[in-house]
Amino acid sequence: MQKGDRMAEILIKRIYDPFEESDGDRILVDRLWPRGISKEKAKLTGWAKDIAPSNELRKWFGHSADLFEEFKSKYLEELRSDEHIWEKVNELSQMATAKRMTLLYAAKEPMNNHARVLREELLRIIAESENR
Repeated sequence: MQKGDRMAEILIKRIYDPFEESDGDRILVDRLWPRGISKEKAKLTGWAKDIAPSNELRKWFGHSADLFEEFKSKYLEELRSDEHIWEKVNELSQMATAKRMTLLYAAKEPMNNHARVLREELLRIIAESENR
């Protein structure tokens, strides 16, 4: 890391949790718009629905803790195997190096969800680019 560079800060949070100024860029990473949330209340910087898990993968997983590790590897395969999706992932990683980012999701499960997997992947990409 060069002098003056900042460490990327990527948070994850339910979209139903209150907005905070400290969220930085707020990116919704769900394919479907969350029930009961207005666009005004969401205060989004962006909606990255293309990088959410496919409908098939989302339905198969069903937020089952027992399936999380398999889900994680299938989701990473989806992110890495589609050029358009991978481009969007890289755009997010670049945004995260400039300013704090909060990935927003609607799922009730805070540990076994795709936003956590996406956060880890973004941090991996950033770390890899800093080590070049």
